Amino acid sequence: MSLWDWAVAAYAADGVADACLELQDTAGQNIPLLLWAAWCAAEGRAPDEDALEAASDTARAWQETAIAPLRAVRRALKSRAPDLDDADREAVRSRVKAVELEAERRLLTALETLAPSSTGPRKPPLGALVAIARIWSPITPRAGLVRLAERLPA
Repeated sequence: MSLWDWAVAAYAADGVADACLELQDTAGQNIPLLLWAAWCAAEGRAPDEDALEAASDTARAWQETAIAPLRAVRRALKSRAPDLDDADREAVRSRVKAVELEAERRLLTALETLAPSSTGPRKPPLGALVAIARIWSPITPRAGLVRLAERLPA
């Protein structure tokens, strides 16, 4: 299964979206990168240290260049503003949200190309989540990663 298809299905699972948003908003984690790591585990793919670092570098470039600026604009448009029509503001916010999602989809596509071939059986996602979170950030949000791992489809 492609990473995009897996990520869409996983994100729709009960509690996954909330766990992801908590990791993003409170721990600064990159959700597409975490989903990539969990997908690798689910597909029996075992990225080595170089692949993990390459994936993190790719995610960081997309995060800084496209995703974070789009997210900031989308969030700014969430609040009502004087002299701006709510319907117009929401229409623009909706378009920005669609572009943000497209940027995340393209990041997932780029990450998929960095994944090694499947080499073995499926693995539980927690180890993969912790490994990539450690590369992404100096602080590993273990409790949040455990919550996410517990909610991902088996």
